[in-house]
Amino acid sequence: MDRRAFVRNTAAMAAGAAIAAPASRVAEASDRSRSTKGDTGSTFNLNYAPHLGMFREHAGTDPVDQLNFMADEGFRAFEDNGMKGRELTVQEAMAQTMANRGIQMGVFVAHTIFWKEPNLASGREDWREQFLTEIRESVDVAKRVNATWMTVVPGHVDLRKDMGYQTANVIESLRRASDILAPHGLVMVLEPLNPRDHPGLFLSEMAQAYAICRAVDSPACKILDDLYHQQITEGNLIPNIDACWDEIGYFQMGDNPGRKEPTTGEINYRNVFKHIHSKGFKGVMGMEHGNSLPGREGERAVIDAYRTVDAF
Repeated sequence: MDRRAFVRNTAAMAAGAAIAAPASRVAEASDRSRSTKGDTGSTFNLNYAPHLGMFREHAGTDPVDQLNFMADEGFRAFEDNGMKGRELTVQEAMAQTMANRGIQMGVFVAHTIFWKEPNLASGREDWREQFLTEIRESVDVAKRVNATWMTVVPGHVDLRKDMGYQTANVIESLRRASDILAPHGLVMVLEPLNPRDHPGLFLSEMAQAYAICRAVDSPACKILDDLYHQQITEGNLIPNIDACWDEIGYFQMGDNPGRKEPTTGEINYRNVFKHIHSKGFKGVMGMEHGNSLPGREGERAVIDAYRTVDAF
């Protein structure tokens, strides 16, 4: 997940967004979206979660208008990597809209991600304490926006330490974070990232994430299975889902190559989603990808793609 690009984009939108749209403007945006969508407003089998900016050509840049458009199109979940960095009033307005429209909040990024430094793998107490402080801060954000899940990335490998010591350091940090989150019913989800897009990061494979979650042994520490990353890293998507099922708390997706909507690449998302649905998954499926086509046509193509792969 290239969070640096996502956070830059979402922060720019939030800076210029109105805090809460007047009722007349929300109704107008809702009417406008209905006039362009055909018969696609029914809900989906799984809780697919768009992000801000995915439908800005239809809904504009205001977060409230975008959430209303998503709801009108049948989406019942939403995720926002940059939620923690938004103004308090924006968070509150978005939370109220999600509550009004029956939208479930998905992940936000819980802490500063170290893309080049081994913050959790190193065992350094100052980096560990920074991480834990930011986890405590994220509890307040989660409560404000009614979120359950938050994304955690352990950072870069420590090239000076054996992998066994690094793993022990990461597990210790995650155990302490779990002690913070568990009393509130909150869950950090660990995301393995592929080594092509993010070379050198500590966490890259499903089996590795599974072993760490088993060692942490807390309901507050689970896996975020990003199917785009795992297709690149190791493939074998459905068998890995089955092998890690007890520790998976959240899914994200994007097709490969290109990291665009399903049906644009090599992953058979209809079969993958059918399998996840058959296992009774009730959580959120984050649409963490771009649009393959520009403009309103591209936004409609994203919605149509999810209708296609959800038809099982």
